[in-house]
Amino acid sequence: MEPTSVEKIHKADDHAGIASAGHVADARQLIDFARRQAQINRLRYSEPIGIETLTKEVTDHIQQYTQVGGARPFGVALLIGGIEDGAPRLYETDPSGTPYEWKAVSIGANRGDLQEYLEENYADGLDLDGGIELALHALATTNDGDLEPAGVDVATIDVDSERFHELTNDEIETHLDALELLPSEDDEDDEA
Repeated sequence: MEPTSVEKIHKADDHAGIASAGHVADARQLIDFARRQAQINRLRYSEPIGIETLTKEVTDHIQQYTQVGGARPFGVALLIGGIEDGAPRLYETDPSGTPYEWKAVSIGANRGDLQEYLEENYADGLDLDGGIELALHALATTNDGDLEPAGVDVATIDVDSERFHELTNDEIETHLDALELLPSEDDEDDEA
């Protein structure tokens, strides 16, 4: 499989991003819906949609599918994050259409272990690099302490610029190298 064909992180608007875990097709439908809601808000009110408002629009849409016959619920969990009124906001949605606000959260495989790590190691006031470091260390705990840049996607939304930015593999490798989370050459020799 071509690794670039599996997208888990998406830009919803300049100031908002969405990560998904679950059925990819369901995620695409919900991300397209979120993008439309963000565009509608910009056209109607000439301002970016609030992250809480965007999340509620998406979860209301998800919840409708749990109420009607002949339609199945969406099989996907989403993280919707961004900047609202100069502050970061992060929401989790589940297939029932329930939103939860978090400071740091995990969805998908190994959620329990990752969530435990985040709860133990999160501290208020982290800067952008501190948040990236926390996320990468959390992921490394479930991957024998190291990560491959091609196997990790990272996106940020800086509070100052309020701009979504997806890191390149080279940028991710730089972070992993600084945190000593790249596989050692000994590990690569063992695999050969």
